[in-house]
Amino acid sequence: METLIKYPARETWETLLQRPTQSVEAIETIVGDVFLAVKQHGDAAIARYTKQFDKVELDSLFVTEKEVNDASAAITTPLKLAIQQAKSNIEVFHNAQKTAKVDVETQPGVRCWQDKRPIETVGLYIPGGTAPLFSTVLMLAVPAQIAGCKNIVLCTPPNAEGAIANEIIYTAALCGITKIIKVGGIQAIAGLTFGTPLIPKVSKIFGPGNQYVTVAKQLATKFGVAIDMPAGPSELLIMADKDANPAFIASDLLSQAEHGVDSQVILVSTDKTLLLKTAKEVQLQTQALNRKSIVEKALENMKLILVESDQDAVDLINFYGPEHYIICTENNSFYVDQLINAGSVFIGKYTPESAGDYASGTNHTLPTNGYAKAYSGVNLDSFLKNITFQEITKEGLSAIGNTIELMAEAEGLMAHKNAVTIRLKSIGDESK
Repeated sequence: METLIKYPARETWETLLQRPTQSVEAIETIVGDVFLAVKQHGDAAIARYTKQFDKVELDSLFVTEKEVNDASAAITTPLKLAIQQAKSNIEVFHNAQKTAKVDVETQPGVRCWQDKRPIETVGLYIPGGTAPLFSTVLMLAVPAQIAGCKNIVLCTPPNAEGAIANEIIYTAALCGITKIIKVGGIQAIAGLTFGTPLIPKVSKIFGPGNQYVTVAKQLATKFGVAIDMPAGPSELLIMADKDANPAFIASDLLSQAEHGVDSQVILVSTDKTLLLKTAKEVQLQTQALNRKSIVEKALENMKLILVESDQDAVDLINFYGPEHYIICTENNSFYVDQLINAGSVFIGKYTPESAGDYASGTNHTLPTNGYAKAYSGVNLDSFLKNITFQEITKEGLSAIGNTIELMAEAEGLMAHKNAVTIRLKSIGDESK
């Protein structure tokens, strides 16, 4: 585990806060090879890579109705109720994100408005890996359904027996997803990008994944497919002071560390005692975890950072731009008000990050690797397009036409000018 880092100079922050991820160059070759194979050979390439990466050969890529029924029967009633409660909260929060149509007359006779339309076909990627993230099904399928996306395709990797986790199947069915495809990793993203006889081509791909999936999503954008964001290995930064509970803080750090060996957790504090007590709690709580080996590997990248002041802490946090950000201080409002870059924020002693991961209602599909400086997490608008409209009357064009003509002529675009001039002449002729 990383030792205590005291008062790091600003010029060292970039090195200190470097993510424990491979460079894109190190993995983009294999991603490119898979994309090329899927583009050229379609489902045959999908099957070959599923055998290579997931160690399984499948008779069918699609989850059957029997598998859906079996999955539902296998889920306990308490877990079903928990998933349903989480779904309800996510629906409430994302329904509240609906906005009214913007409709304005910019000047007499010139009406402009903006309205939203759903993205017709979307692909949802649900990681399997070391933990089947059925919660991510809720985070993506619920807003997709609220937005009104017509075709929703869910891809998730099969296990060595060719099965999908019961929880993923049950949750997908609960959200009205009927097309659940047993394919994961790079080949899933490639299939959604190009389309195959079995896998539909989509307009936008959503969902987190490992570094290979992240690079694959970025490559998909070169082939005309949009993505939600570059969402890679999970990360958490906590700002805590002497007011915080070390056991609580340690539990939050470990909740992110258990995601994977390439997860990163950082604790920033103005109080050295809090840092040291939390470090001891981390070691103590780690021993009882079922994913201890993963956690211990992730903790090799843990940072415990002592800063001199609240302002230094704020500056460092905004420089890092964490995916998840917990604030647990005597003056939480200062940190909230000064925040510029973060994916999702958790405030106070009784707001664990895992609440947002599962059931509070916010979305857990968030920008990582510093992309919180420019990207938002998934929300209702992620599944919608803003389309602008305009309608101009004769009177409106008469009033604005000369402005357009002058600007078009100044840019040397005479056809643009003429499109106005010919109409103005027609209007003038009519008035004679």
